[in-house]
Amino acid sequence: MKKQGHPAYQDILFVDSSTGFKFVCGSTLQPKDKETFEGKEYPVLRVSTSSASHPFWTKSNQFIDSEGRVDKFMKRYKKPAAAAIEPLEVAEEESKEKKKKKK
Repeated sequence: MKKQGHPAYQDILFVDSSTGFKFVCGSTLQPKDKETFEGKEYPVLRVSTSSASHPFWTKSNQFIDSEGRVDKFMKRYKKPAAAAIEPLEVAEEESKEKKKKKK
């Protein structure tokens, strides 16, 4: 196997930015920051969600959205109540007109 063709595999310290939870896992990522954890220095990668903050693992109903993605989605794709009703009314009127034409 060629030694130059593969990225270096090393232990990396992952830090959950919402809870501060830290864990070490092997990866080929090459982060620049370094931090000491349990007496050893590791490259650090900060993540927005981990098992310590994700609702599936914490069994909580509240979702921690540190970046505001849910709010942005709701603002962009939420339809006003009046706009949702109008197409139904137009469709009903069209179906009434078709029935009248058939008779």
